[in-house]
Amino acid sequence: MPSFARHALMLGPLLLFLALAYALPFLGVLEWSVTLPRPGLGQYRTALSDPLVLSVFLRTLRICLTVTALSLVGGYVIALLWVRGGPLTRALTELCILIPFWISVLTRAFGWLALLSTKGIINVWLERLGLISDPLALVRNEFGVVVGMTHYLIPFAVFPIASAMRGLDERVLMAARGMGAGRARLFWTVFLPMTVSGVLGAALLVFVFALGFFVTPAILGGGRSVMVAELIYLNIFQIPNWGLAAAISVILMAAVGLLGVVMLRVIRPAGLR
Repeated sequence: MPSFARHALMLGPLLLFLALAYALPFLGVLEWSVTLPRPGLGQYRTALSDPLVLSVFLRTLRICLTVTALSLVGGYVIALLWVRGGPLTRALTELCILIPFWISVLTRAFGWLALLSTKGIINVWLERLGLISDPLALVRNEFGVVVGMTHYLIPFAVFPIASAMRGLDERVLMAARGMGAGRARLFWTVFLPMTVSGVLGAALLVFVFALGFFVTPAILGGGRSVMVAELIYLNIFQIPNWGLAAAISVILMAAVGLLGVVMLRVIRPAGLR
């Protein structure tokens, strides 16, 4: 059997599953976007011109960029401890990375709600210590959403960055040390540039995950920091306007696909460098 035929036979079931599980439903959503409530592109014009929808898009972009930046910083530090730390540090860091995966996103969101609410642990402690007189507004706003999303997504940023760190050629680092480079210069001029492919991969992964977040913004945002996924939910189950929800979904999918193509064109050259 030719090599191409063997590969096609092995990939056939997977491609069929992806087509049935993802492509076919997406085609149905695409059909809704141009047929409900009447045929045409009216829902796309509404999605790209309505001030409410545009404000949700901008808020989603702002929150996702903030969460991505915070997750990259936190993920880089954690990955550095995981890869370059001592045996005990590596073991404890690995445990801290894996434990969050055992807790559901819903449990994490309610946990942060218990910590950050006006009657939550943080505000109560601050009031008892006399540091504040009135409770701080830490939830039902963008701050709470960013905190909850960052906490959930940091582990996903750790793995690509750690993979890039493990792939470093130690001889390059030893050569830099031998030429007199200090720790700070070694990190900024050698270590960080050589791990940029992992950082870019983590940025893509975290940003795409953040775009589709629903539970955490709904709970910690309290309806005041609506993101795209929650807007789609509202247009399906509460308004309802299935055509507009489908159009927003298609725009979101197109944006994610375009972002993936652009980032992959950047990541591959960075990895080669």
